[in-house]
Amino acid sequence: MSKVSVLVVDDAPFIRDLMKKGLRGHFPGIQIEEAVNGRKAQQILSRQAYDLILCDWEMPEMSGLELLAWCREQPPLQAVPFIMVTSRGDKENVVQAIQAGVSDYIGKPFSNDQLITKVKKALHRAGKLEQLMAQAPKAASSAFANDSLAKLTGGKAEVIQPTASAERPRAAAAPTPSKPASAPSGNRGQGQLRLPGGTLACVIKALSLKEALLLVKRGEPLPQVLESAVLDLAQGEGGEEVARLNGYLHAVAAFEPKPDSEWLQLTLRFVDQDPQKLDYLSRLIARGTAQRHFVPGA
Repeated sequence: MSKVSVLVVDDAPFIRDLMKKGLRGHFPGIQIEEAVNGRKAQQILSRQAYDLILCDWEMPEMSGLELLAWCREQPPLQAVPFIMVTSRGDKENVVQAIQAGVSDYIGKPFSNDQLITKVKKALHRAGKLEQLMAQAPKAASSAFANDSLAKLTGGKAEVIQPTASAERPRAAAAPTPSKPASAPSGNRGQGQLRLPGGTLACVIKALSLKEALLLVKRGEPLPQVLESAVLDLAQGEGGEEVARLNGYLHAVAAFEPKPDSEWLQLTLRFVDQDPQKLDYLSRLIARGTAQRHFVPGA
């Protein structure tokens, strides 16, 4: 019996490692390969079959949407489950992916539970979940047996949610971007920090090509070091466009030297390898602002 195989496609090594760790921790018998962008994935898929594709949207050389469209034109790949893993949760982007033939959608940042749930559903629909259970070591197999396949499928086809935030509770104590006066002085701009457990408004204190220094009001969810995150920056005169920068929390500290500090200072390390996004950041830094005159690309 051949192993159930998954192709993970993302230009950020941190995100690829996150997905691989989550999959191997829950599916001991799974076989995982990786590609740094859509072009590399296309080359791999041309010579080898996979049971599932987990793919980022924004990547250099070939985007996830372009790879999806190519896959759906290839007879051997037309029925292969294709899950888009991306920070693009806007309705028009979701509709675009559905029209191109996407099987499901995972919003960044994602929790391990969210990833595993989506993968289980995709593999069950493809008739591969039972095979994967049979491949797993005995101890792991008993854990699989406790899952209800009815719960995984919901009886019928799943409705893809337009935003990642729909899969997690709202942050009850998150401050709103409309009240910058309450933030410590010296801020450069405001944004929104998306975490697997919820969303926080943030003040952007400093920005470089490698990282951003952020201030968030202490509350729930409490940010964790090494947690994946997405920094959303509202751009344009009316803030109608949003730049999405993927990263992970490198450091979390109290902003004030006291245990009940109202504000936390976060260091967000960027993980995107896309030259276009680096160009975006360069232009933001050159203009001395993290809020105006920045129009994100496709």
